[in-house]
Amino acid sequence: MNLAKNLEMSALYFPDRPAISENSSEISYAQLNERANEAATALIRLGVRPGDLIALCAPNSGDWLAFYFGVVKAGAAAVTLSSELKKDELSLLINHSRPRFIFTHDEMLDDLAQLRNGECLKTIISPRGDISFGRLLEMGDGNFKAIDMERTATAAVLYTGGTTGTPKGVMLSHENINAAIHTVILHEHSNENDRSLCFLPFNHVFGQMHIMNSAILSGGCLELMPGFDMERVLDAMKAGRITKFFSVPTIYVRLLTHEKLEESLGKVRYCFSAAASMAVDVVRQWKERTGLAIHEGYGMTEAAPTVAYNHSHRHVIGSVGTEVPGVEIQIRDQDGNRLDQGQAGEICVRGPNIMKGYLNNPEGTREAFWKGGWLRSGDVGMVDEDGYLFIVDRLKDMIITGGENVYSREVEEALYTHPDVQECAVIGTPDEEWGERVTALIIPRADKVIDEMILKEFLKTRLSSYKIPKLFLTVKDFPRSPAGKVLKKELRATALK
Repeated sequence: MNLAKNLEMSALYFPDRPAISENSSEISYAQLNERANEAATALIRLGVRPGDLIALCAPNSGDWLAFYFGVVKAGAAAVTLSSELKKDELSLLINHSRPRFIFTHDEMLDDLAQLRNGECLKTIISPRGDISFGRLLEMGDGNFKAIDMERTATAAVLYTGGTTGTPKGVMLSHENINAAIHTVILHEHSNENDRSLCFLPFNHVFGQMHIMNSAILSGGCLELMPGFDMERVLDAMKAGRITKFFSVPTIYVRLLTHEKLEESLGKVRYCFSAAASMAVDVVRQWKERTGLAIHEGYGMTEAAPTVAYNHSHRHVIGSVGTEVPGVEIQIRDQDGNRLDQGQAGEICVRGPNIMKGYLNNPEGTREAFWKGGWLRSGDVGMVDEDGYLFIVDRLKDMIITGGENVYSREVEEALYTHPDVQECAVIGTPDEEWGERVTALIIPRADKVIDEMILKEFLKTRLSSYKIPKLFLTVKDFPRSPAGKVLKKELRATALK
């Protein structure tokens, strides 16, 4: 088995169809596969062997994809790092994973030069590095077949966001990734005529697995953008180039402020949101205005990422769907005991898509699993009588105030129903009397001013008194990860100033 065989098969079936559209130019499947072959054979000639760790630390591009599949074809594992890492963050991850080669951009060269030692960072591939990517391809051969690997061999290492501590390197096998992306294709009815917009970073599991790898497997085209640009995104959709739109909740909220949204979607047939839970009211507004559902699923980097999917044939607003084929979900208490249907507890999952473990971290791997191979998600959820999973909150985001448990998402859902609230985030901040006080940070809609008393009266009809925020703070924006997730750890630091 080799993940890169998916590219080879699409090149066989659809050699002349576009695999990538980037800056008004297209790369066919035959061309992408040839470049990946050249990268693979050049890396092998430079000494890369199966099982080696090879890093990518650069913005999304067609070259990124060609190098990624070249690494995997050669039997090595792609360690995918954010191109926005700062010096200390980069040092932490490079010293942890110790890749022999790295594909990067010139902005990283000074920081990387200080990290080279022995076999670590033996070769830097960059325009001004040891070898340019163009030169690397010239060293290779366009005729090559992916090396057959054990299904349990590591294909990629993705680092968790580190919002709850030191980032962990999630080792995903060829089997893990293939199981997950086949599920995506099944539920989204993906095919070679689809064009998927991707402005989310490839180092993140959503961009790399859910969008990129599933598009390659189905023979569709990836429309690449370096990041979210409202005007460029709307232009691409209006031009009819996009059939599948993938984003995160904050982008959907921003798009809803666009007056001519309905006529700007062009040929978009499918919308999906990930990285964070979507407020129910936002999903309803989008459906009312566009006629399209915002589909959600439940996943995590450790699951490559699919665990549950909200179906097109029975889309339940507020839920993240039912378990996908081959994956089992159980709700357990903090002692590992299974809870009954309808009870809230930690979501635990098991299946062929669940990670091998954390790179160079056996203790973290042991702590991540219950006996029997059940991965602990760290999320609180409940399953209804029809098998639909509902996310209650992150375990670490639960607020304990006056001895009562408050799930921040429940308060956020109530706030989103107020017409003056564009975005919100609810956290716990220290309080001498209550232990923690429920604190709401709010981005108001344009030309609106948040009135604390009005919001409190509004929430009294929707929440128990202990769940109503004791403090409301108006902010212009939230700190976010490159994938768009609100960083609540940083929000807490801001609220304490």
